Amino acid sequence: MKLVVPDVVSPSYFPALAAEALGHYRREGVDIEVGLLAPVEDAYAAMRAGDVAFVAGSAHSALSAFPEWEGASLVCAQSQGLYWFLVLHADFGAAPGDFMAVAGKRIGAAPWVGKAFSGLLLEAGIDLAATGTRIVPVPAGHGTNFGLAAADALRRGEIDGFWANGMGATLAVKGGYGTIVYDARRAAGPPNGFDFTMATVAASDALIAAEPEAVAAVVRAIVAAQKDLRRDPALATEVSRAYFPDDAVDLIAERIAADAPFYDASLSPRFVAGMNAFCRRIGILDGDPAYDTVVATRFAPLWRTA
Repeated sequence: MKLVVPDVVSPSYFPALAAEALGHYRREGVDIEVGLLAPVEDAYAAMRAGDVAFVAGSAHSALSAFPEWEGASLVCAQSQGLYWFLVLHADFGAAPGDFMAVAGKRIGAAPWVGKAFSGLLLEAGIDLAATGTRIVPVPAGHGTNFGLAAADALRRGEIDGFWANGMGATLAVKGGYGTIVYDARRAAGPPNGFDFTMATVAASDALIAAEPEAVAAVVRAIVAAQKDLRRDPALATEVSRAYFPDDAVDLIAERIAADAPFYDASLSPRFVAGMNAFCRRIGILDGDPAYDTVVATRFAPLWRTA
């Protein structure tokens, strides 16, 4: 069975990678092939077509292939909370929480990731058109590893900022050319930003019905990987050697140590309500699907085994 992530050199979907590298899928008796498929909307389209079994990506992006949540469900979280960072070039001198600093700037973001950013700006009272802010593609680099490409583009001055993963943010800050303006998990900002989306694992409703034990095995493996990384974030270095370039391997344990408190597989009604409201606001959802439409609640007892 295939499980795909939309970015590899990133802390965002690290529990899904760690579950493979640390042998948890195998121990749970399920044969999982982990691969890269980007952007995230292509990953969900492949799941709809039956070409992949699981997508370990951003929760709200499932709507790109499963409108109104018809035909897919979230089976667990990889981590809690909105997990992308707003980073501007250090030359602008932007202060944390200063959303108006994006005025007139070119902000690099992937398409469905950018939807979360546009929603964040709406909540912060920022009108993209009125402020001359542009959400733009990131110039190619590092293949499809978006955070690394964004950091490189910022360093070269090809964009003024980016909305991307923690690896890109860490590289930009450590390189001296980036400033973190917003981190939904740790800083002030729109009060409901935390629940716009989160890193999850999703499966089709057809797969859940046909192979519930295999899905349960994947959930247990993710939970076991989260437990390992919370207990010993240094394991991230070992895991990353199978997936990351050498320069990124040196940074990942620090990033995972910062993210480990958010490694919780649960999917709460509060989160689903917050995500639904966000999705309606940015025009990718019309209705208000029930919690048990969005979430495969049959796996809820497994979230708490860590």
